[in-house]
Amino acid sequence: MARKEDHIISLGVISKILIPFIQLYSYYVLAHGDLGPGGGFQGGVILGSSIILYVLAFGEEEGRKLVSQKFNDIFSSVGVLVYAGVGILCLIAGGAYLEYSKFPLDHHLAHHLGMYGVEIGVQITVSAVMTTLFFETARKDDETFESKKKKKMEPSNLKSS
Repeated sequence: MARKEDHIISLGVISKILIPFIQLYSYYVLAHGDLGPGGGFQGGVILGSSIILYVLAFGEEEGRKLVSQKFNDIFSSVGVLVYAGVGILCLIAGGAYLEYSKFPLDHHLAHHLGMYGVEIGVQITVSAVMTTLFFETARKDDETFESKKKKKMEPSNLKSS
């Protein structure tokens, strides 16, 4: 019969093997978003899911070593700045916001590079926000569990024998 420790070790080993492939798939979804289903949002969800899998397999403390709250906060903003930066570059080039055809490149190439820039910004933001939501939800659950546990242990709630 398998012990609990064996399951935990197996989860860690399998997660370490799968996470790089999950992350690679998120970049595939990002890169092929203009050809079919996918793009920055879907790629960001998949990338964020790989980080959440790491936290579930190795614990919140190890997860915070990998992705700190400061890291998440910065990357949430960086993604938005990348998105906005592409739009501002279009304005500087003389076009409307996100009018990629005004870039001083071949029309087709300018459109693809502009779209990829926007999609990369979306992917960064979505993955950072997703992991932030996960950590915040996990923390709230821990706080609720701890407060209920303390309440049960208060002398007024203990039954006398």
